[in-house]
Amino acid sequence: MSVLVVVECDGGEVKKSSLEVASYGSQVAQLLGTTATAIAVGEATEANLAQLGEQGITKVLYDAEPRLKDFVNGAYTKLIAAAAQQEDSKVIVLANSNIGAAVGSRLSVRLQASLATNVVELPKNDGGQFTVKRGAFSGKAFADVVLSGDRKILAVKKNSIEALHEAGKTAQVESFSAQLTDADFADAPKQVVMQEQTGGVLLPEADKVVSGGRGMKGPENWNLIEDLAKALGAATACSKPVSDVDWRPHHEHVGQTGITVSPNLYIACGISGAIQHLAGVNSSKVIVVINKDPEAPFFKAADYGIVGDVFDVLPKLTQAVKELG
Repeated sequence: MSVLVVVECDGGEVKKSSLEVASYGSQVAQLLGTTATAIAVGEATEANLAQLGEQGITKVLYDAEPRLKDFVNGAYTKLIAAAAQQEDSKVIVLANSNIGAAVGSRLSVRLQASLATNVVELPKNDGGQFTVKRGAFSGKAFADVVLSGDRKILAVKKNSIEALHEAGKTAQVESFSAQLTDADFADAPKQVVMQEQTGGVLLPEADKVVSGGRGMKGPENWNLIEDLAKALGAATACSKPVSDVDWRPHHEHVGQTGITVSPNLYIACGISGAIQHLAGVNSSKVIVVINKDPEAPFFKAADYGIVGDVFDVLPKLTQAVKELG
């Protein structure tokens, strides 16, 4: 029996959130006195999968079926369930991502497993009770949940667990087939429209995010956001009103109805801080708010605040970051 870790890959690379999940899964395996095996989904390379040994993974299963390159809910669910049954895994760990949210619920039904989402800490296994701590109410509270099922699925919140790095360790990569058929891909989208993201950092995986609101006064001023993001190696984001008026693409919209992010650093520029926006960013480790209105609600949630005009502050902040190297 091993702990099964679902590792998401994109463009041959393992996603940052999956490195965290791999580290979490290997620690759960140590707690239970067993090993951690990964099942890779998406487009991956054997070399990158082998590096999961640095996060404590001992074995990686990979199905080379070409249609698994893109997310298909039914096929991914069957693939992960088949791996769990082969490995007799009683604990399955995945990221609390879009893929994890979609697959986790299906897996819990298919495997008759207990499911906990938004997990933020390692479980406790005292007195036969398997207890996990999870975020609730958009991160405003935490709940300790007892999972009583024979199988347990844990969806780990991004940036809640630090990824391990044991240099030099490698995992054994094995080919795996879930015997997928055309029927398993029946819910695949018939047409996929790709919208390429500008910049080099994917927003859901970003460690640092620079975000702008209506205080930027128009898309022609977004170079100030992009310059700071480039200097920091950060992703760019925006508030809902900005994407609604097409100043920025909708895939940059952060908030309750957009993308939820959990970076180490979130810089909000000209954003008032509506509740819906805060719900999507309040898991950030450090929040910096720049706003000329000292009464802006966002300052109440900020770790650091700068009262000033973004058009004065951002160029100076960008220059300071460049000088620090």
